[in-house]
Amino acid sequence: MRLLCNRLCVSSLHDHSVSQKEGAVLRTMRSIICMSASVRTACQQASVCFPLYRGLSLCNSSERLTDVEFVSKTVIAEQPRIIDPRCFQREKTRPVAAGVALLHKVPATATRRNEATPCHTDAHLAHRPAERAAQHLSSYTPYAKAQRGAAAHVNIQSLFEEDVITELCSKLADFPINDRAEGLATLLQACVEFGLEAQSPPVLILVKECLELLPSRDVGVAQLCQLGKVACALEGRGSGLVTEVMNSISCAVEDTVSPSEAAAVYSLLTALYEPSCQQQALMLSVLHRQTQRQIHRLKSSQVSDILQCLLKLKQKQTLSLALRLSHRASQVFTAFSDDEIIKLLSTLMTLGQHDGELLAAMEKHLPERLGSCDPELISKVMEYCLQMRCRSEPIFEAVAENFVCSAESHTDTQIAKQVVAIGRLNYLPQCSSQMFKKLEDVLTSRFSHFHPRSLLDMLHACIHLERFPLNYMNNIFSPYFLQKLQEKGEPVDKNALGQLTQLHLSASLECTYYWGPRLPFSLHVKKFSSLDQAFESPMETSLYRQVKGPLMQLLGGTFFFTRVFTPIGYTVDVEICLDENGFILPQSQWEHTYKRIALCLDGQSRFCTNTRHLLGKEATKRRHLHRMGYEVVEIPYFEFENQRTQEEQVQYLHDKIFPAVSKFRLGHLTS
Repeated sequence: MRLLCNRLCVSSLHDHSVSQKEGAVLRTMRSIICMSASVRTACQQASVCFPLYRGLSLCNSSERLTDVEFVSKTVIAEQPRIIDPRCFQREKTRPVAAGVALLHKVPATATRRNEATPCHTDAHLAHRPAERAAQHLSSYTPYAKAQRGAAAHVNIQSLFEEDVITELCSKLADFPINDRAEGLATLLQACVEFGLEAQSPPVLILVKECLELLPSRDVGVAQLCQLGKVACALEGRGSGLVTEVMNSISCAVEDTVSPSEAAAVYSLLTALYEPSCQQQALMLSVLHRQTQRQIHRLKSSQVSDILQCLLKLKQKQTLSLALRLSHRASQVFTAFSDDEIIKLLSTLMTLGQHDGELLAAMEKHLPERLGSCDPELISKVMEYCLQMRCRSEPIFEAVAENFVCSAESHTDTQIAKQVVAIGRLNYLPQCSSQMFKKLEDVLTSRFSHFHPRSLLDMLHACIHLERFPLNYMNNIFSPYFLQKLQEKGEPVDKNALGQLTQLHLSASLECTYYWGPRLPFSLHVKKFSSLDQAFESPMETSLYRQVKGPLMQLLGGTFFFTRVFTPIGYTVDVEICLDENGFILPQSQWEHTYKRIALCLDGQSRFCTNTRHLLGKEATKRRHLHRMGYEVVEIPYFEFENQRTQEEQVQYLHDKIFPAVSKFRLGHLTS
């Protein structure tokens, strides 16, 4: 069949160049006519009763036109009219009497312009209602081309005549069972592509053949999955053929399946899965166990495909399988293509899975690859690192160097994702001066091209690294930019206002030489605490309970407040107030406060994963509190947990707090 289609294309391009639209027509025909090897073999064996094979063979050259029936005719390859984007339909071709040619002359006025010449092979085609045309798929316009005054009209629909399908099925019966199943699935797929209804005679013949084939239980899993997808597209999930296919797959999955078969079953289940179906749920459970046993044999593409299927099937509860797939991905990481890595990381982010070995593989192999990879891969890697809070020095250094060399070739969104990740994970690259110089050049030339939210995210991330975008404050605090932040007329959301407020605070508290525009006070957020923890992470209750007892023993009572809101919107975990002589004030005398101490009880959520580096938002918060007059004392969890006894904990708190309060003495605090 592929050879026949090539003949048609070569013939059509023999005398004249084909226009863009005509070329699309030929490509469509080639993709539809390209069938499985078993079907092509059967078609060759059944060529006597296969009008399409005989007709297309005439298209190779005019020397083959020996039948007088075809002399002085025109070759027209015709696709049935498309009715619906999902389920194509056509009226059944009327039987042709013996001796009557299927060919019709093309009007002599036909010309080859941007549109193909229309032609109708049956009178009733002209009466079909126009409103049934497809809304999303372009129709297949017949293409007419004269070949030295002698050609033939070939109707591709003749492939789907009952006698042709019957003959093909009889020829396929001699093939091995897997080849036969593949051939039947290919023919059914062709019926779907050409728009035959499920109740049309050719489809019924093919479905009957499939139903007779399945009870043997000898059909391979790959062929069953192919047949199941076609049956679902043709008749829907509830068809009898789909039911028989699923029964056969259920039996096959109970035995050992190969990695490719497991991936094929997962792919089929994404199209058919219904959580309420007990059979499918049981099959999926067995498939999970089979896949875990086959993890060490999975190829990179199969790992990516199965993870995506788990996501589509909403199998987030299979954490062990997802983690093992992620571990397998680290072992075959070098075999992944750029596109497969993008899909892999996107799926892991959605599933919320992070594997340290995968990060190690990325750190080992990605830096040397970033120079020639797709920029989208770079931004996806940074997005993954940000979501998982992975502060990876090898990756970030390579990304920063690549940014300096080729930032101009990256899209606005890709640039924003890279800068945001580096800022929020509080990583300052060694080439930071060149990087921010390149960023400034890009912003200067493309400022208006950035989406307002992406631009705000990027500039806000810069302040975490103490890089203040003063040159752009005039733009982002302008009424025009604030208006652009409003989507569909809605007010600016709280996160955007919080970012604007922090930019304003950075300009006011850390850049005292800045005298440019400021954010109107009416737009300032009153509290930075939020459910999404975009600006500060809440104090961990477990860490507070560990610190509370030793702190009370050190201070001689509850001379502190917890979760205190500051005037600039931040939340202080533990606040201690002192008078002008350096004595601790009880809560009843806080109006006489002369100095404040802010204890930051830093749990794991405030640090990058598996590191002792604070997140960018926490580093910014501490700088702003310090500028507001607070004495900031940090109590990280990994230091406090190393103190085994209460005496050690009290001494540790004393050593952390007293350097900030030089006038204090241990005797004053405990008296």
